[in-house]
Amino acid sequence: MRLEIKNLVKEYGNHTALDGVSITLSNGIYGLLGSNGAGKSTLMNLITDNVCRTSGDILCDGTDILKLGKSFRRRLGYMPQQQGFYEQLSARAFLLYMASLKGISRKEAKKQTDELLSVVNLGEVAHKKIREFSGGMKQRVLLAQALLGNPEILLLDEPTAGLDPKERIRIRNFISEIAENKIVLISTHVVSDIEFIAKEIILLKSGRLVSHETCNNLIKEIENKVFEIEVDKENLKYFQDNHRVSNLCHNDDKIIVRTVTDNPPENYKIHLVKPTLEDLYLYVFESGK
Repeated sequence: MRLEIKNLVKEYGNHTALDGVSITLSNGIYGLLGSNGAGKSTLMNLITDNVCRTSGDILCDGTDILKLGKSFRRRLGYMPQQQGFYEQLSARAFLLYMASLKGISRKEAKKQTDELLSVVNLGEVAHKKIREFSGGMKQRVLLAQALLGNPEILLLDEPTAGLDPKERIRIRNFISEIAENKIVLISTHVVSDIEFIAKEIILLKSGRLVSHETCNNLIKEIENKVFEIEVDKENLKYFQDNHRVSNLCHNDDKIIVRTVTDNPPENYKIHLVKPTLEDLYLYVFESGK
């Protein structure tokens, strides 16, 4: 299966949310990274046909998704960033309702609902009203509904928002397991969620495609640019204001600062360290430092 996005443009009045984006996706997991307003959610909404494109093409196996219509949407699972529920329903009732909208038979819907609630660790509270759930629990309900019907294309917008570390790892591992025969596009600010499971990373900045590469190849771009630097406490604020700081830790009366830069500061004790995807994110999206 192939999903081809060709010169995709979306304009809202005078604002261009997506500007000529072209990418081709096949089976596997893709991480979609970008700061707020980069166009990530707009891209997903265009793929789901929730909003109309200004120009460009989105093709599934060579045919425009607008021509495919319902047959394409049946192959699609979408988890939106914003939580929208009938909160008077239980988690189980909500999933059964969503399954009916997807045209899944009642017998199959019951089977899938029970299985998916177990997968997202909500089986024991399946009959509780959604309004009683925490934000993280609601997030897991949204993920479960996206998986109804065993979709071939799965779009997940901030899937682990509000989850504790244990649940994040559990959901991340599950997504990795099911991705072999699916196209999975994950938009997230939690870089660690995709660093080790995504076969490619898509970087969007101000509506434009910055890069579309494997994680290893992207990280190679900032080799010899990531440092740990020892600074005094009184110099920390100045350092944070003038450098891209990804992490810091205290070491007695000194502070070890991790930074990514083309021009490491002089007159400091500096160690070159191995870069990560989080360092790359900071390098690409935190400009002016």
